[in-house]
Amino acid sequence: MSSTAYDARADEYIAALGSMDAVHPVDRSIVDAWAASVTGPVLDAGCGPGHWTAHLAGQGLDVRGVDLAPRFVEHARAVHAGIRFDVDTIDDLQAADGKFGGILSWFSTIHHEPTRIDLPLREFARTLHPGGRLLLGFFVGAEAEAFDHAVVRAYRWPAAELGRRADAAGFDVVETHVRETRGERPVGALICERRA
Repeated sequence: MSSTAYDARADEYIAALGSMDAVHPVDRSIVDAWAASVTGPVLDAGCGPGHWTAHLAGQGLDVRGVDLAPRFVEHARAVHAGIRFDVDTIDDLQAADGKFGGILSWFSTIHHEPTRIDLPLREFARTLHPGGRLLLGFFVGAEAEAFDHAVVRAYRWPAAELGRRADAAGFDVVETHVRETRGERPVGALICERRA
């Protein structure tokens, strides 16, 4: 289970990736541009140690974070006082229909195998109001396939195929970004708008 695996390696993850200093500048610019387009409350879905949540709060957004790993939530609450963090699953969010204007899912669906990826996508669609925007970060590959991730098995996706899955869940894909950096796994981001 990914929550147990992340809890076991949470301190290592936090030290390596748990601050905005570890964020690639291109990724930051994509998230910042998306955030500027969002109206209403925002959910950082799969917030990890909470650095993106705090970054968005610093931009004046009404944001809360959720993560399945209790150790991440404990850390986020301790380090980012004044921001709400909860243990929750992105497959069944404890939030009302249409609650959010934006959802940041920054690599939080990477452990969902292809037969289960529709669960969080449908939850994101359910909890976003019409016109609300989802930003979905993911690993890019030529096909939907598993690979050995540092924590637990993860999946890479062709951007077009993940976009089709988002479309089936009720989204229009409005932007697609792919970044390939020498020595790193290719990554992508989809910005999706909830259809009415």
